[in-house]
Amino acid sequence: MGERPAALVTGGAIRVGRHFCETLARLGYDVAVHYHRSAEAAQETVASLRALGVEAHGFAHDLAGPDPAALVDRVVEVFPRLCVLVNCASTYRAASVAETDYGLLEGEFRVNFFAPFLLTGAFARRVERGNVVNILDNKIAFNQYQYAAYLSAKKALAELTRMAAMEFAPRIRVNGIAPGVVLPGSNRSADYIAWRVEGIPLKRQGKLTELGRALAYLLENEFVTGQILFVDGGESVAHVGRNAEAYAPARS
Repeated sequence: MGERPAALVTGGAIRVGRHFCETLARLGYDVAVHYHRSAEAAQETVASLRALGVEAHGFAHDLAGPDPAALVDRVVEVFPRLCVLVNCASTYRAASVAETDYGLLEGEFRVNFFAPFLLTGAFARRVERGNVVNILDNKIAFNQYQYAAYLSAKKALAELTRMAAMEFAPRIRVNGIAPGVVLPGSNRSADYIAWRVEGIPLKRQGKLTELGRALAYLLENEFVTGQILFVDGGESVAHVGRNAEAYAPARS
């Protein structure tokens, strides 16, 4: 491999993960594109990254399996200048606390918390200096019980972001990005997206480029660690709660 620094992006083959891979390539990083089942998409992403003038390789690995941290060792063998880890891979299943069984709870935590936890530890053991960026969700600002297992895992990952930042300072900075309505699932209707936008103070949907700029900021500002950057148009701070001054009793 060449003299460029390298980055590993979990879930890097598709959607937001692919954009982070492209952002890193434009910043001058060689890129390790992790995927699980998206082999064809990973090949396309790798080709697009190489077209940007950097080296890129795909790495298939099941982060829900017994040894997610082994991915870091595999990547370092190919990219010994690894210095960035972006924990982007995610699973997302809706279920309330009452509707959640052990299998669903374990599955959400394996991918959304256990894997980034263990990957971060492996990264810290193999890398002298670098950055970890955890991709969260602006839902961590709320208590939406309809996504109980998923959101509990993401809230735990937010706490890990701050904890790991303390453990690995000063040689490794650890931060997070909490996106809002940027790339809704294909099953979301236009009416649903418009309804969500109504609750966003900036009154629009976010752009992938705005997430890319957030990643670039966290990598380039060397005096930032343990922080979670919400990129959500202010949605996470829009709920002030009810209070006496805002109360308007119904008139009879």
